[in-house]
Amino acid sequence: MPPGSRFPIPYDRTARRPGWEQLPAAVRDAVVALLGAPVTGVDVAGGGFTGGFAATVRTADGAAAFVKAASLSTAPEIARDYANEAGILARLPAGLPVPRLRWAVTAADHVILGLAAVEGRMPALPWDPADLSAALDAYAQVAAALREPPAELVALGLPRLGPDDFHGWREFASGRVRLPPGLPPAVGALLPALAAYESKLAGYSGGDGLAHCDLRVDNVLIDEAGRAFICDWNWLSHGPAWLDLVSLLITAYAGGQPADDLFAAHPAAAGAPGDALDVALAAVSGLWLLRSADPPVAASPHLRGHQRWSAETALGWFSERQGRSEDPAVLARPR
Repeated sequence: MPPGSRFPIPYDRTARRPGWEQLPAAVRDAVVALLGAPVTGVDVAGGGFTGGFAATVRTADGAAAFVKAASLSTAPEIARDYANEAGILARLPAGLPVPRLRWAVTAADHVILGLAAVEGRMPALPWDPADLSAALDAYAQVAAALREPPAELVALGLPRLGPDDFHGWREFASGRVRLPPGLPPAVGALLPALAAYESKLAGYSGGDGLAHCDLRVDNVLIDEAGRAFICDWNWLSHGPAWLDLVSLLITAYAGGQPADDLFAAHPAAAGAPGDALDVALAAVSGLWLLRSADPPVAASPHLRGHQRWSAETALGWFSERQGRSEDPAVLARPR
């Protein structure tokens, strides 16, 4: 198990979001009109890594919705992401363990989404085995449904994962970007192997299947019956489902769960190339390490720490799999 397995990121309070009263009055009025009753309570989401409004909003008639809102003028990237998510949610196959889209409008210079509220909680870390099993079961349903996605979803023109999406280790290996400080010295000797594995991902992304591309513990909700729901659908892309599986299992590995076995047994990994797990670990660790050196984000002071911790954890898992965890400088090249 990697040394950084103490879960230093408080995933339930990683975002700085506006409160209900900080939204423009016209936006609040639009939400009340859509809900059909006065608002009596607002529970702002603490998780996530953006500053968009996101909260469970409760009304006087006992109803609730999960509401997202972002300004087209002051937060255009977040507003675009919310609009993308609305388009995706409206076209996902029915019956999936995904919060249902109730409405999506543009009003008062804001993109505003209303989702069915899931009365639940984020999984705690380390994972409770029942929660992890529920999350893996939920993703098995999602992966099966998106292996051959419906035409209306494909018609959105969703991006395809390619060389430009996962290239961190090649940037480091080429010298175009310096390795961040604080890594073990032996990591430098790993660069050829990591870059070689990473480069194979694009070749595995050529099918029609879709990947969530942001599957992690804080994008999972466990409801009161113990069922898991997969949330936050901004980044859906053509790519292998086993990449999502690895992204989700990073925290399971850090908590001492048998992550290799969980990967191998999951339906999303059925038929995957023999080196899929190593390719995914190289790809995500390089991406996260590269991004971790970007400037801090005021709306999410834990973002860079999350990326650095995730990168080091994935790198530790990769090293352990290669059987050289005590001496990563002698990792084998891809076979």
